[in-house]
Amino acid sequence: MLRGMRFGLCTDQNLPFATLVERWQHFERLGFDSVWDCDHFNQPSRPTGPYYEGWTLLAALAARTSRIRIGVLVSCNTFRHPGLLAHEAMTVDHVSNGRLELGLGAGWFVPEHEQFGIQLPAPGELVGRFHEAVQIVDGLLRHGQLTFAGKYYRLAGAHVRPSPIQRPRPPLTLGAHKSRMLRICAEYADAWNSFGTVDEMRERNRILDEHCAAIGRDPGTIWRSFYGWASKMKEQGLADPWSSVGAFEEMVGRYGEAGVNEFIVDAPGPEQFSVLERVAADVIPRRRAGR
Repeated sequence: MLRGMRFGLCTDQNLPFATLVERWQHFERLGFDSVWDCDHFNQPSRPTGPYYEGWTLLAALAARTSRIRIGVLVSCNTFRHPGLLAHEAMTVDHVSNGRLELGLGAGWFVPEHEQFGIQLPAPGELVGRFHEAVQIVDGLLRHGQLTFAGKYYRLAGAHVRPSPIQRPRPPLTLGAHKSRMLRICAEYADAWNSFGTVDEMRERNRILDEHCAAIGRDPGTIWRSFYGWASKMKEQGLADPWSSVGAFEEMVGRYGEAGVNEFIVDAPGPEQFSVLERVAADVIPRRRAGR
């Protein structure tokens, strides 16, 4: 059974590399549990601006941090073959000395698929491809080799060497919102990540619990991870979580009542670092301890 809460930050990779290194090292010193980047070709909210690629940037930042857990929130399955993702994950797990959280989602953002000529299948096929990809990534990282004959992917004696540092494999954070995807989470996820209203998160938690019961898994072994950012909070009648310590506490309280026990929040700019630092010093230790 998981205990307490975890707290992470997500940074868009639109800043100079030196600035990103400085920010990630600062977040590590503050004691956050994890820090993440994203998997887009261009930033969805500012598509004409600069943007580094997620996994190569993650490897570089892994080498410049030492304790904080790291990940991509979440890898887009349509961007790369799951065998390649397994190799990238193994490599970054070694670069980070065993600190990788392996995020994976089905894919969703239409414009970047169109711009780069990448097929975005219909929802049913997206879920089917995601299911096979999760099986491949899980199998390769657990066992080191895999033969797989699926509808969308085929592997014949594929192998990943060396094994990742974390055994049986790096933890999987799977992004999911609807029932079919949540069923996959019930079987494979160490953490389930989603975003939405408090009521939406509560209902998805309920569905995930039902899927866990159906396959005989203890639902308490899956982290319930919420991804939040200021504009989305405002849409839901909540304040920017970095506008005050009270606003951050309100977000944690509201979503915590809906079953969330991990919060990954877009990192604030330097003008809000005073709130970030107070949250790290006071709120997070209390919430981790279940108070």
